[in-house]
Amino acid sequence: MAEFSLAHVGINAQNPEEARRAAELFCTLFGFELKDGNSSIFAGAGVEVMKTPYRGTMGHIAIGTPDVAAARAELESRGFQFDESTAKFKADGRLNAIYLTDEICGFAVHLVGKA
Repeated sequence: MAEFSLAHVGINAQNPEEARRAAELFCTLFGFELKDGNSSIFAGAGVEVMKTPYRGTMGHIAIGTPDVAAARAELESRGFQFDESTAKFKADGRLNAIYLTDEICGFAVHLVGKA
């Protein structure tokens, strides 16, 4: 069986200002470090606030796994489907991230490679 762990939770904000306020609040509450990126702001490693709405009605949940391709194959064998258009690959051609087709309670879910 593939190894899975929670990588981060992504929250959809309506604009960059709202994203910054939310990320800063998580940092103030819990002592997380703020990391500003192009499309999102991380509060620590576990909370990503999107600067504009992204996948998922509410946001997304990233599930880390050492081998994304093997994890995908296992989940597909259990009947789950993936959105091929979301696949991201490492420089060496290995699959590094991909979203499931369906949301769970308003959250898109994606597999992401972890070291």
